[in-house]
Amino acid sequence: MFAPVYLDHNATTPLQPAVLAAMLPYFGQHFGNASSRHEYGRAARRAIDEARQRVAFAVGAHPTEVIFTSGGSEANNLFIKGVAANLKFGTIAISAIEHPCVRAPAKALKRQGWHVREIAVDAECRLVSADFSAAMADKPALVSVMLVNNETGAIQNVAQLAAVAQSQSSGAWFHSDAVQALGKIPLDFRSLNAAGVHALTLSAHKLGGPKGVGALIVDKRVDLAPLIAGGGHERGLRSGTENVPAIVGFGVACAEAVARLQETSQRLRGLRAELERGLAAQGASIFALAAERLSNTVYFSLSGLDGETLVGKLDRAGFAVASGAACSSVNPEPSHVLLAMGIEPALARGAVRISLGVETTSTEIAGFLQALSTTVTNLQSLAAVPTAVAG
Repeated sequence: MFAPVYLDHNATTPLQPAVLAAMLPYFGQHFGNASSRHEYGRAARRAIDEARQRVAFAVGAHPTEVIFTSGGSEANNLFIKGVAANLKFGTIAISAIEHPCVRAPAKALKRQGWHVREIAVDAECRLVSADFSAAMADKPALVSVMLVNNETGAIQNVAQLAAVAQSQSSGAWFHSDAVQALGKIPLDFRSLNAAGVHALTLSAHKLGGPKGVGALIVDKRVDLAPLIAGGGHERGLRSGTENVPAIVGFGVACAEAVARLQETSQRLRGLRAELERGLAAQGASIFALAAERLSNTVYFSLSGLDGETLVGKLDRAGFAVASGAACSSVNPEPSHVLLAMGIEPALARGAVRISLGVETTSTEIAGFLQALSTTVTNLQSLAAVPTAVAG
């Protein structure tokens, strides 16, 4: 079976062996419903409680602040729609570079009568302080700013932003999508909460866990209306029989990722430097290069080349990369993140994202750079072939 080198870890990550091993018993002998009163149910409940503690520990939260969901998209929707449902129409402020699962619910609120204010970013994918302050002057009821951008890897100082929001906007509820941050940079909800961050969104499959499970870490003072009503699971905020195997896997993935965070970040920073040197030598434009970024993410473009075409050619050459956010790959338009950064549409259309993982090696980076050089040369030679003129 043909298996390209995997360089798309911001889209999803391979399930870690320890995670799979922990999950397997809950597909078999420990199959109970966690709401049942007998021993099968109690065993499932104990497993969920342990996983909740592990997730909470990974982000410096209390277990009662962890609400399990089906993933990051549901957690983002739960906070934005859940808070708005208990408030009068007002303003929601979001950054111009948010993931679609924040932008879409914000647009849904706009159709209901809310005002949506987008906060500008600079050419390095960093929020513009003056525009953020101006947005807070509108007294938004809700603010959502992602901690780490999924395309560029740029990191925002959400603690500082939340403090400004609390001082200028009369106590807006402040949320941050931390899906790309968990397991890659240290997270401490206690200190973030003290600064004014009321909720974080997490997802298991970005750090070696299973797909289909995530969490909203939420300050219990926040008045949330559930998206899914029913039996009152997850403090009444997310009804439905719990996906015990996935939740168990999420807990183990958090423990594994936090334990290796420092070592992995340092190693990937070295690999990223190798990759960026090679890309610069080939004339690539690297986006958000001056920003504080994740150690695993490089987003670049080569002038005159289409990103989708390049991704397809690289896949056939044995390297799996992305042309942007996986959740937006059906959209042929240039990345809204790059356009918000002021990147020219022609250059933005050529964007390719490389995201490294715990298994990535220096040999794979060297192989990718060689494959990229060969692929670019072939594409440029095809473009240079003159059209035959009829005689």
